Amino acid sequence: MEQAIKQGIAEALETLYSHQLATEDIALQPTRKEFEGTYTYITFPLSRVSRKGPEETGNEIGEYLVKHCKAVSAYNTVKGFLNISVSESSQVQQFAAMFNGQSPTDSPVFHMAPTGKTVVVEYSSPNTNKPLHLGHLRNNFLGNSVARILEAAGNKVAKVQIINDRGIHICKSMLAWQKFGNGETPESSGIKGDHLVGKYYVEFDKAYKAEVAELVAGGMDKEQAEKEAPILLEAQEMLRKWEEKDPEVYALWETMNGWVYSGFNATYERMGVDFDKLYYESDTYLIGRDRVMEGLEKGVFFKKEDGSVWVDLTDEGLDEKLLLRKDGTSVYMTQDIGTALMRFDDFPGLSQLIYTVGNEQEYHFKVLFLILKKLGYEWADACYHLSYGMVDLPTGKMKSREGTVVDADDLIQEMVDTAKARTEELGKIDGFTEEQAAELYEKLGLGAVKYYLMKVDPRKRMLFNPEESIEFQGNTGPFIQYTYARISAILRKASQLGVSMQNIDYDGVKEIHQTEKDLIFAIGQFKEKLQQAADAYSPAVMAQYAYDMAKDYNRFYTELSIFNEDDETLMQFRVALSALTAETIKRSMGLLGIEVPERM
Repeated sequence: MEQAIKQGIAEALETLYSHQLATEDIALQPTRKEFEGTYTYITFPLSRVSRKGPEETGNEIGEYLVKHCKAVSAYNTVKGFLNISVSESSQVQQFAAMFNGQSPTDSPVFHMAPTGKTVVVEYSSPNTNKPLHLGHLRNNFLGNSVARILEAAGNKVAKVQIINDRGIHICKSMLAWQKFGNGETPESSGIKGDHLVGKYYVEFDKAYKAEVAELVAGGMDKEQAEKEAPILLEAQEMLRKWEEKDPEVYALWETMNGWVYSGFNATYERMGVDFDKLYYESDTYLIGRDRVMEGLEKGVFFKKEDGSVWVDLTDEGLDEKLLLRKDGTSVYMTQDIGTALMRFDDFPGLSQLIYTVGNEQEYHFKVLFLILKKLGYEWADACYHLSYGMVDLPTGKMKSREGTVVDADDLIQEMVDTAKARTEELGKIDGFTEEQAAELYEKLGLGAVKYYLMKVDPRKRMLFNPEESIEFQGNTGPFIQYTYARISAILRKASQLGVSMQNIDYDGVKEIHQTEKDLIFAIGQFKEKLQQAADAYSPAVMAQYAYDMAKDYNRFYTELSIFNEDDETLMQFRVALSALTAETIKRSMGLLGIEVPERM
C-alpha cells in the first residue's frame, strides 16, 4: 500500500508539474496522532517545481491521489505537510496480504531478502581474572541483539568473542592464589569458578596496596613504590615465564582458566547468549607479534633505544603507540592485530567486522584500524567499532579490583527473585505448577534486565534502575511480555470457541476502528523498523517498536470487543489481527533476545 501511494505521488508530480521523481526517493512518514491521516508527505521542497506555495502544492497532489489512487480516500494539508488517509478497504486488504491466509508465523511481513553479505559481530570478550559484571550484561545483550537483527535483515552473521586469557591481570589472580589460596578450588569452596578467580584478583590488589603503603612509610616515593612493590614484580616475572611456556606457570594458568570458562559458560547459558567461534588472546597475540615484526622490517613501525616497538601516528593527528614492550612482551594492540587477521582468514569475503566494545576504547580502535591500513590490509575499512556508553547504578561506579563490581550472576538472580515477588503479589500465576512459575520468573527477570539495557540508544551512557525495570506498567520488558500473554489468552479462548482465522471474508469487513487501523499500520512497519535497527546497529529501535505495538494493542483491547462482537466476520478479523500483533511483538522481542510467556 505504501508503495502504491508513492507511485501515485510520482505520477502526480509528472502529470501536474512535469517533474520526474523515483518512488525510492519519495519519503512517507506516519501522520502524527493529532492530525487525521495515515501517511504524511512533506511538500516544502516541491515549491521550486510547482512554482506554488507548499500548502497549495500539497492540495493539488492530494486531489490527484484521491482521483487516481485507489488506496487513498481523503487528504488534508497543514502548511507543507500533506496528510494522506488510506481507504478502509485498502487497509483491510493490506492486512489480508500480511496475514497471508495462513499462520501468522508465515507472514511475509517478517521476511527480508538475503543481502549476500557476511558480518562478524564480536561481543563479551571478558578477562579470565574475574566474573562477568553489569557492564558485560549490556555488552552481551547489545552484541547478541545486533547479531540477531543483522541476521533477520538478510545477512549471514557469525557471533564471536576474543577471550583475554593472558596478561599481567591474569597473572595477578594466579599469583594471589599461589600465595593465599591454600589449594582452594571451586569444588572445595562451593564457589563458582569465575567468582573464585575474581576473589584472588581482589586479594592481589589488597596485598599490593599494603606493600605500596609500607614502602612509602619507609621513605620511598609513591610513584616509585607502585612500580617496585614486590608482589607486582613477582606478577611481571610470572608473565615472562608464561610467555616462555614455563611448565609450572602454564599448568596453573590452564587450571584456573578452566575454572573461569566453566563459570562463564553457565552465565552465558542463563543469559541466553552464544557464540559461533571463540578466539583466545593466547593464540592471537603470537600472530600479531609476527605482523609487528614484519612491519618493523618494512619500516612501517620503529624501535626505540630501549628495544620497544612503536607506530608513529602523528601524521594522522594522533600520537605514537606502543606495540611491543622493551622486554618483547605484547600489549592489547598486538593481540588485536592478530585477532583481526585471523577473522578475515576464517571468514573469506567478510563484509564487516563489528567490535562491540565500550566507548572508553574509541581511541584504541581508531589506532587499530589505522595500523591495519598501514600494514596494507584494505579490509581495514570493513572494521567498525560499535561503541556504547557505560552503565551506572544508583549507588555509583563499579571497580573490579576493589571487589565493588555488581556481578552479572548476582544481578540476574536478584531480578528473577524480584520478578517472583512482584508476580506473586499481583496474583499472575494462578494455576501454575512450581516448575511453570519458576520458568515465568526467569523470563520476566531476564526480560526486565535486557529490555531496560537495550531500550536506550547504545551510544548513550545510562543509569540502570533495577526496581523500575521490573514494573508491569510503562516502557518495560514485563509490560510488553504481559501484553503478549494477554493476547495469547485471547487466542486460546478463540480456539476453544471455534473462531477460525482461516478463509476470512475480508470483503465483508466493511468498517474498522481507528485502533485497528493503527495496528495494521504498525505491523506493516516491521521491515522498515528492522532495517533502521540494522543500519544503526541499535536494538533500541526494536525495543521502542515493541513497546509501541503493545500500547496500540492495549488501546484496541480497551476500546473494542472481540468475543461480544455480533458480526462473525469482524470477530474473525479481530482474532486474526490479535494473532499477527502477537507474532510481531514476539519477533521484535526475540530480536532483543527476550522470551515472551504464553501465560501470566
